[in-house]
Amino acid sequence: MADPRCELTRREMLSILAKSALAYPFAKAGLYGTAHGLQVRQSQAVPPEWRLTDEELLEEIVSRAFLFFWNEAGKHTGLVRDRALADGGPDTRRVASIAATGFGLAALCIGHKRSYLPSREIESRVVSTLSFLLNHVDQVNGFFYHFIDVDTGKRVRQSEVSPIDTTILLCGVLTARKYFHDPVISQLAMAIYRRINWRWMLNGGRTFALGWTPEYKFIGARWDTYCELMMMYLLAIGAPAYNISPASWNAFSRPTMEFENFTYISGADPLFVHQYSHAWFDFRNRRDQYANYFLNSAIATEAHRQFCYSIRWRFPDYDENTWGITASDSPLGYQDWGGPPEIGHIDGTVVPCAAGGSIPFQPKETIACLANLYNKYGLAAWRRYGFVDAFNPRTGWTDVDVIGIDQGITMLMAENCRSQLIWDSFMKNPEAQRAMKLVGFQPSAQVATAK
Repeated sequence: MADPRCELTRREMLSILAKSALAYPFAKAGLYGTAHGLQVRQSQAVPPEWRLTDEELLEEIVSRAFLFFWNEAGKHTGLVRDRALADGGPDTRRVASIAATGFGLAALCIGHKRSYLPSREIESRVVSTLSFLLNHVDQVNGFFYHFIDVDTGKRVRQSEVSPIDTTILLCGVLTARKYFHDPVISQLAMAIYRRINWRWMLNGGRTFALGWTPEYKFIGARWDTYCELMMMYLLAIGAPAYNISPASWNAFSRPTMEFENFTYISGADPLFVHQYSHAWFDFRNRRDQYANYFLNSAIATEAHRQFCYSIRWRFPDYDENTWGITASDSPLGYQDWGGPPEIGHIDGTVVPCAAGGSIPFQPKETIACLANLYNKYGLAAWRRYGFVDAFNPRTGWTDVDVIGIDQGITMLMAENCRSQLIWDSFMKNPEAQRAMKLVGFQPSAQVATAK
C-alpha cells in the first residue's frame, strides 16, 4: 500500500490551487531567519492571475489544514503535534496537543467527505486514534493532559490535566462518532466519553477547576466566567456517566463588554473564546435566558475588527481588510493578546485565525480579510499548510510555525460556513441535544415572543 502521506502530496499537487503562493520559488523569496521566525525582505503579493475566488480560498484553507492534520499526527497513535513548520518540512518536535488531536478527528471527517484520501485510510486513522486514546494515553479520571508525547501518549512538560482541552478532544471524538456509521468507532468514542468523571473536576464547587496536576493537585482558579467554556459545561451536563447538574450552566458569570457602539457578553479575552464552542455546537437561531450566543459572537467579531481599525494610528497596516489579533505566536514568543480592551504587547502583528475562526459569524468581512492577507502578503502569510500562525506587515516578521488549534478552528469554521458538516455531524449526538434542552435553549423567536 502506498504511503498515505505521499498520496496526499500527489493530490495536493493536482489540485486547482497548486499554482498558489506555495509555488513561489523559496530561493527567490528573499527570506532570512530570525530567532522566532522569518523576515520577508520585499513584497510577496500574489500575481493577479494566481488570485482565488472566495470558494477556492475556502477550499485551499480546508485542504491544506487537512494536510497538516494528516502529516503531523503520530504514525501509530494519531496524536497531533501542537505545532509544526508552516512549510511542512522535517520536524523532530515530539509534543502533541490533546486539543489539536480533537480538531484532527474532525479534520478526518472533513477529509473523508471531501475525498482528500481513500475512505478506508481515513477510517483506519480514526479507529487507531480512538483506540490509542482509550487504551494508551495518560489520563486521570478520564481527563487527558494538555500536552503529551506524540509517539507514546505520555505526559510532557509537567502539563496539567485539562478539562477544556479534554473537552475539545471529546468534541472531535463525538463528531467522528456520528459522522462515521461504524460500530467500532461509536463504541470507542462512547467509552472515552463515559470514562470522564466530570464531578471530580468540580472539586466540591459548582464550577470546574482550571485543571489538576499530580504535584499540586487542583489548580485554585476556576472556569467561572464566560469564555470558550460553553461546550465543556454542556457535554458535562449531557454526559452518559458522572454528569453534573444543569444548575452549573447558571453558575458561571456573563460579564458585559462595551466598546464604541457594541455591547456583548465577554470578559477581557482574546477573540478565540467566542469561537471554539461554536465550531461544534450549533447555536444559530437559539438562545437561553441570557443570550443568543451566535449573535453575541458575531458582535464580538465586529467589535474586534473595529478595535483593530481604531489603533491603525499606531499600526497603519491595519485596515478594514487587514485585521485580527488573538492568542498566537509573536516575535517575543507565544502571547495571549487582542482586544477590546487592549490585551498584551500589541505590535502590529496579524493573526489569520482571528478572522478564520469567525467566518460563519461575519462571512463577508472575514473572507474579505483572509483573501486580502493571501493576495497582498503572499509568502509572508501563506505556506504549505495554509496561513502561518502570525506575521507582521510592519516589520516583515513571519512565523515559521503553524499551531494545531489555530489551524483547527479556521478549518472547521470554513467548512461550517460552506457545508455545515461539523455542526450537522456533532449535533446528531443525543447528549448534546439533551444538554441544550436541560439548560433552557429555545428557538430565538419563541423566546422573544414569550417575553
